[in-house]
Amino acid sequence: MLNYVWLALLVLGIGVALTQDFIDESTNKYANGVQIEATVNFDSTFSTNREKAFGSTLIIPKTIFNKVYSADIKKNIIQKAKISFNPGKNKTTLFFKVNDSSPKIWKEMAKVSGKKDDLTGEILSLEKINNTQAKVKFRLEKVSFIKMKDVTNSALEYAGIAVNIALGLIGIMALWLGVMKVAEDAGLIKIIANAVKPVTRFLFPDVPPDHPAMGAMIMNISANMLGLGNAATPFGLKAMEELDKLNPEKGTATNAMCTFLTVNTAGLTLIPATAIAVRAAAGSSDPAIIIGTSIFGASCATITGITAAKILEKFSIPGYSFRKTIKSNFKKIAIFFGASALLIFAVSAGLGKLFGTVFSFITPDLFKNIIQIISILAIPMLILLFIGYGAIKKVKVYEKFVEGAKEGFDVAVRIIPYLVAMLVAIGIFRAGGAMDFLTMILKPFTDLIGMPAEALPMALMRPLSGSGSLGIMAEIIKVHGPDSFIGILVSTFFGSTETTFYVLAVYFGAVNIQRTRHALAAGLIADTAGILGALFIVKLLFG
Repeated sequence: MLNYVWLALLVLGIGVALTQDFIDESTNKYANGVQIEATVNFDSTFSTNREKAFGSTLIIPKTIFNKVYSADIKKNIIQKAKISFNPGKNKTTLFFKVNDSSPKIWKEMAKVSGKKDDLTGEILSLEKINNTQAKVKFRLEKVSFIKMKDVTNSALEYAGIAVNIALGLIGIMALWLGVMKVAEDAGLIKIIANAVKPVTRFLFPDVPPDHPAMGAMIMNISANMLGLGNAATPFGLKAMEELDKLNPEKGTATNAMCTFLTVNTAGLTLIPATAIAVRAAAGSSDPAIIIGTSIFGASCATITGITAAKILEKFSIPGYSFRKTIKSNFKKIAIFFGASALLIFAVSAGLGKLFGTVFSFITPDLFKNIIQIISILAIPMLILLFIGYGAIKKVKVYEKFVEGAKEGFDVAVRIIPYLVAMLVAIGIFRAGGAMDFLTMILKPFTDLIGMPAEALPMALMRPLSGSGSLGIMAEIIKVHGPDSFIGILVSTFFGSTETTFYVLAVYFGAVNIQRTRHALAAGLIADTAGILGALFIVKLLFG
């Protein structure tokens, strides 16, 4: 399935970009070849008889700008610019840098002009008013196929990002696989695995309880729940390597792999520190209010995702009948989901009120500092615990650490092709405008369930890109406020789901899995459940 999704991301991204570019060309959206009338106020006395560049201010009446670009701006355009005279070549050049106050269409044009903020043009006529003022007619440089150029730039940019991510993982992988090796030889991982054996036996029945994969999966899930992303990824990659040793059909994902990745993509985190930090930085009066709602949404995602993985894996069993299974276990399934829903709601609401009460007396800056202190201390304390336990158990901690760390480099390099493939496809999908197209298609459905249109891009971006969804969340919070309904909703979205495509690309790439079976379907089902659960609880408590 991942092959078809990857191809769809590419085709949709490029297809939408081409379509939009052809429409823009046919309507001359960027006014190629069109003269624009303006007044120029020079910073000093100017002369057209000598070769020199003069600083100036370009003033375009709003009526003229609206007519040229079919826009609807309310104020005259005032743009700092430089005008260069070249009498020898009988040429006068206009140059300026776009800024936050520049029209949106000029910002789009500047992105493909060679530099991200530059635009140039030619002065066609100049009528001097006085020594520092003139009326001009100018024509900006021709731009075309802006979307396709965005797609090209995005593909190259994301390819570089993918390699940087993989190379950046080398040190982290070496550190945590070294620590993991010490803890494994000391018997600490086995102790932890035995403590949660009833849960792991249900989730991963095909994995022996004392297998190294079990300990790595437990450490990965625990690190994710504590919000320690830097530690979770190396543990997860180690788990996939160990699971692949049990794999009878190399290159094909096992049931345990699919279930493990579904749990990862569900994104169950007890404290969504990143979202809380963004809210605190935005001046929220109660940054931690999303803890309860995020746990509710992530719990919905986790339970639904695991259920989907367990059901979908049955379809590979010869003679399996989904209908008979549901019919024979209907009461058990109904009781399970009903009890789970009540438990999740009770726990999440209780935690929400508890944290709301506890943190109501803490200022945003103080809470931000507390989160930073926890983030700083958590990883060193974890390293100290693992290495210290190894030393107490007489393990040769240095030798074992180096032995485990050697595996980090190979794993990080091995995932580069998979990361490049997935991130480039996501970059093309975003830059081509397919995200906007998908948002438009889904809007009637989201309106029906009461999801604000402003929150839909966040819901769609979250499974694709962590940095992209973080940027959208920060922008929405900036516009609507961190404590608004939409601000709380998108923060809960961020804390309730994970970047499914990134997780699958990295984890399956580490062990060269080509046939992902039902992992992607289960992960997307979990994401959908997380988004809907987040919408439900936020509407219930804050709507």
